[in-house]
Amino acid sequence: MIFLKAFLVGGAICLIGQLLVDYTKLTPARILVTFVVLGVVLGGLGLYQPLVDWAGAGATVPLTGFGNTLVQGTKAAIREDGLLGVLTGPLSAGSAGITAAILCGLIVSFLAKPKSK
Repeated sequence: MIFLKAFLVGGAICLIGQLLVDYTKLTPARILVTFVVLGVVLGGLGLYQPLVDWAGAGATVPLTGFGNTLVQGTKAAIREDGLLGVLTGPLSAGSAGITAAILCGLIVSFLAKPKSK
């Protein structure tokens, strides 16, 4: 049942993204930023965590989950370090995901052969 929940929620988030690509004039970059900001807003309001608790990876893997991770890291750092946590929280909470993305991009750049258009 866990896999079904993750599939349904992750698929719904991807469906929304695909509809935005198909039916709006938004660029893919703006859609990505919109998803991260939406995750930040929903996480800040406390509305995203129940979805994460219910759907698991279906809610944490998409970009909205990254936005929620930034908010949760900021909240935890503010509790521990005060106002300085606003600067350190999102960086420490999102560092693993950012590092993985950079390393994967580096590996792919070594293996791929770019072609001119």
